[in-house]
Amino acid sequence: MINEWVEFCAYTGTVSYTASKKIDTTWLGRFTFATILEFEGMARILTVLARGYLFHGEDGAVISGDPHDRVDYARRALCAWCSVPEDGKRVQGKEWQFQTDFSELHTEFPELVDADGVGWFLCHVLRIADFMLTHPEKVRSTSLKYAEVIRSKFAAAWRNKVLQYQIPIFASQTKGAWTLRFDDVLADALELGPLRREVSELPLELTEKVKAALPKGIPSEVVCTLIRYYLANRQDDCEWVVLPVASFDAYFGDTSFSKKYLPKIPPEIMERSNAFGISRYRITEEYLP
Repeated sequence: MINEWVEFCAYTGTVSYTASKKIDTTWLGRFTFATILEFEGMARILTVLARGYLFHGEDGAVISGDPHDRVDYARRALCAWCSVPEDGKRVQGKEWQFQTDFSELHTEFPELVDADGVGWFLCHVLRIADFMLTHPEKVRSTSLKYAEVIRSKFAAAWRNKVLQYQIPIFASQTKGAWTLRFDDVLADALELGPLRREVSELPLELTEKVKAALPKGIPSEVVCTLIRYYLANRQDDCEWVVLPVASFDAYFGDTSFSKKYLPKIPPEIMERSNAFGISRYRITEEYLP
């Protein structure tokens, strides 16, 4: 969560579909079933992708020049990553009948979409289902039940989301209200700038202080990561930082972060707020370096 270039690579590179035991979720990559089945956290994922293609070259180096000149390029990258073959029901010229098959972008983005129009995300999700069905002995029973659902229903659900992402930001119809759109993602990406690559560490005395203050069962690594993320993202004019809960779940490999650890972090260390429908938090001064 601190090194955003590593996060970008996790969304565009090769995933190892392996597991040593049932608690090993390497095969999920940097995702959880909440993202796959309910599309939680997609705003951050797409924004990280957009920033990568707006500001960076293939080696991760920041590209010179005006990023606004690369907006169309970044939009095409998002389309390629999200690509899903058509279902044969699309009628040309009808309202909201946007394209979802971006196989024509395979030459430009071979790492994001194949020649048949299967984008990186769809390919990854289908491979997750294949892994679960092929290796049920290495998958928790609570996860295994999603395999057939993904195989039979995910492509259609994802196709609908990709259609929504393309709705113009100034659409006059209410169908465009309160949805995530590529326009929103690109605007956020331009505002946030290049992906962060530096990895800051906390002073040893602070990590020991955190460890001593936590109740049993909460790994100190979790809270220390929250502190580091807070320091990296806090703005000068606001002491609150948006908390991307779904992304933190994916970073730690399961939903233990949101369901078990987060509710038990003492308010003496971290305060939380859901004002304006946004999950946000702040670290108390006592636990800042």
